[in-house]
Amino acid sequence: MTSSIHARQINEELSCDYPITESLPLGRVISRCLKQREEQRYHLYLPKSKNIKACRVFVSVHGISRNAKRHACLFSKYAERYGIILIAPLFDKKHHANYQRFGRSELRSDIALQLICAEVLELTGVDVSQIYMFGYSGGGQFVHRYAMAYPEQVAGIVIGAAGWYTFPDINHVFPYGIRSRKNLPDVCFDPSRFLRVPATVFVGDKDLQRDDALRKSRSIDSQQGETRVTRGLHWVQAMQHAANERGIINRYQFELLKDVDHSFSRCVKRANMCQKVFQSLFGGECSAVC
Repeated sequence: MTSSIHARQINEELSCDYPITESLPLGRVISRCLKQREEQRYHLYLPKSKNIKACRVFVSVHGISRNAKRHACLFSKYAERYGIILIAPLFDKKHHANYQRFGRSELRSDIALQLICAEVLELTGVDVSQIYMFGYSGGGQFVHRYAMAYPEQVAGIVIGAAGWYTFPDINHVFPYGIRSRKNLPDVCFDPSRFLRVPATVFVGDKDLQRDDALRKSRSIDSQQGETRVTRGLHWVQAMQHAANERGIINRYQFELLKDVDHSFSRCVKRANMCQKVFQSLFGGECSAVC
């Protein structure tokens, strides 16, 4: 019985229930395949708004559990409340083994997200020129690196318990620092631009384990610390220091989530992480749509 339920959940995750030629329903999460690349899947939520084109766009990126649909479902009620279009891309293991660092496959994860946003523009007419982003764990790695590589496309980010970070250090090659690398020749980092993107880091106060999912090395431990708590705090401090050195006024924040470890579910249930993410990005709750 359990295996059949699991199989059904997988099928739901992988299905694309609305082809591009059909009109899209409002007020519920739908699963889609990218028209240009059918192997690229994503989940979409459109609020019950009379003016979808005026909505802002929020992207939520999963960790290595690849629970993209869960992200979409959990954030959908806040997307409805705030009048926000929600996108949750699925970076599967087959096509995006290293999505956190943009990957080495034919379709990089950063380019895949840009194609998804372009398709949402085509479907809805919404402005995708500046998106708001959240990522948890591995998704947090992707999100902050995306904002550093494409700051003109990002209005603000929230990082949830990333395992490690790209520091604003020209002396280290990406993804450890911001010196460009040969296999990503088109990805450039300009501190005068990416340091202007507002960023908040959330980490559970009990997220102190050096588990198998945490990247460990002498160089990372020396630069960033040994736990997700210290690494998140040190990244915020490094970004704030880099901004201050350049006379850039920006908001970098670090907040511990009380009584939670690295469990995404517990961060949501015990620490109201979804609500905190939306409040950080969009301010106080609003009942008016868009």
